[in-house]
Amino acid sequence: MKKYLIPLLILFCAACSRENPVTYGALPTAAQLEWQDLEMYMFCHFGPNTFTNVEWGNGQEDPDVFNPEALDCEQWARIAKEAGMKGIVITAKHHDGFCLWPSNFSTHTVAQSSWRDGKGDVLAELSAACKKYGILFGVYISPWDRNHPSYGTPEYNQVFANTVREVHSKYGPIFEQWFDGANGGAKIPDYDWTLFNGTVAELSPNAVIFSDVGPGCRWVGNERGQTKETNWSRLDTDGFTPGAGSPSTDTLSIGNVHGANWIPVEVDVSIRPGWFYSPETDDKVKDADKLMEIYFSSVGNNSNLILNVPPDRTGRINAADSTALMDFKAARDAYFAEKLADGNKKLNAKIPADKSPKCVVLKENIANGQKVKSFVVEAKDGKEWKQIAQGTTIGHKKIVRFDPVNTSEIRVRITDSFAPEEITTMEVY
Repeated sequence: MKKYLIPLLILFCAACSRENPVTYGALPTAAQLEWQDLEMYMFCHFGPNTFTNVEWGNGQEDPDVFNPEALDCEQWARIAKEAGMKGIVITAKHHDGFCLWPSNFSTHTVAQSSWRDGKGDVLAELSAACKKYGILFGVYISPWDRNHPSYGTPEYNQVFANTVREVHSKYGPIFEQWFDGANGGAKIPDYDWTLFNGTVAELSPNAVIFSDVGPGCRWVGNERGQTKETNWSRLDTDGFTPGAGSPSTDTLSIGNVHGANWIPVEVDVSIRPGWFYSPETDDKVKDADKLMEIYFSSVGNNSNLILNVPPDRTGRINAADSTALMDFKAARDAYFAEKLADGNKKLNAKIPADKSPKCVVLKENIANGQKVKSFVVEAKDGKEWKQIAQGTTIGHKKIVRFDPVNTSEIRVRITDSFAPEEITTMEVY
């Protein structure tokens, strides 16, 4: 009798686990869950570098060089919305220290320029435009400041915290705070990241904070729009800091399988060769095919995509970039135009006759943690099952592509998992 009871008990426990799912490992916050659902948003690098053809300004630029005579932030927001993006993150202050708003903590701002007689405010216009078009507003504020006289001194930490406080107080709500870890200056300060992150958390508690090591989301480890097949949303951060003190790029791209913190990947890449606009790159904008590959590697591999689209010297998104974005949107719509089936609880999906699947989309219930370690996709060939794809991690979303196959049924088998898997979505296209 015992030899029958033990297998039955195992099956009963497995069924109970699926009916009453357990959490595993580090878990996302409510804000991180909402952030991951955004999937894709726009980055806008904009400032004096737009007009000087450099990527890193030296902080000694004449403020008058910044002169976007036809600034149209509503155009940015409209294009982002039409391209299927859920928000815009603007370089409010890049490494040169120039502030795109009239800051009380700097003398290198739009208020010192002759643009709009010193009364212009890019952040105010963009924040209002995002609200009008129903998309989110985020900010990049570089702690490196090549202009501010107190940079490199202990006093600078409070100056920078005041700067962050000013932005979050005046222009919110802010969905993402981007902290760049770059620092190429001779004076390398001891940044007070606890102070900086705490300031954001106080004023924008739902904002996800980006840096090499989070705490909200992390860098992917490259700027090419590429991820690794295995992508854990967990990361160990003890002993690490943003910038030079961050983990290796391999660790950032893969994560730590048993990492103590939930810090998912954000993929940052530019639609042009550089981050800021230059007229020489008008014919070098990434086309829809390249953007689709980036999309599959990022959104399709448990990451969010922040795609940089730099406004030009008029203050508008250039026609070359907007055309590429619309082509990209059309390509996504076309690829996912025909959903053939939704999988059942057993991760099986019947395929209509005369249809050839080419893609499966999987999602885990990451609210309870990331559990799946490996899986295979199989197609039924007569009475036999043949493997057509395989993968490791799933997470928020996994887009599995394969050559079109003639089959009556597709199934996904989880071959290894840290705990009973919770696949909430299986879609076949």
